[in-house]
Amino acid sequence: MKPLHVRRLGRVPYAEGVALQQRLVEERRRGEIPDTLLLLEHPHVITLGVKVHHDRSHVVASADELARRGVEVHESGRGGDVTYHGPGQLVGYPIFDLSPDRQDLHRYVRDIEEALIQALARFGVTAGRIPGLTGVWVGDDKVAAIGVRISRWITSHGFALNVGTDLDYFGLIVPCGITDHGVTSLSRLLGRPMAVDEVEEPVIQGFTGVFGLEAISVPAIPSAR
Repeated sequence: MKPLHVRRLGRVPYAEGVALQQRLVEERRRGEIPDTLLLLEHPHVITLGVKVHHDRSHVVASADELARRGVEVHESGRGGDVTYHGPGQLVGYPIFDLSPDRQDLHRYVRDIEEALIQALARFGVTAGRIPGLTGVWVGDDKVAAIGVRISRWITSHGFALNVGTDLDYFGLIVPCGITDHGVTSLSRLLGRPMAVDEVEEPVIQGFTGVFGLEAISVPAIPSAR
């Protein structure tokens, strides 16, 4: 079974997370590291997918409101629309080489969804999909957003699972450009406070099961090469 390096980074500013991904993508491309899963939180940030870099209509809060609440805005290289990251949300960035036998973008996104569905099932939460929409849903509410980037079949960006997230921050945006569905969190679904680190191991198990990998915990920040 192939290894999966798992790095638990704690809270990382968005720009630093992107820079680390870019570095690891090149290392994965050169075969210097195996498939890697970064698990982290971000401070309050709104990110724009490639299709809305020049259209901020789904950011409904004013610049003054964002500044008052300490929310940064960043363009990202992932697919999708606008989303929010913040404390209490488990963000996962898989740096995977899909060559030679998993070169299918849609399959890859469905596999991430399946890994998260399996993770949530460990808490007794029945999650699923909504046809035509990306992400993981409980009823009509999204509990996990997915936005990925694939460059020559090396993946980056990934998912954001609402664990103990303050859902009021989603009111600053139209999440993923979808107006007729809501958002939820694992804490809301279970009716009790939830910490991100409670969910990390079930998510890791979901990924190893779906992708057929063996998890190995490694230092959070890799040494410079």
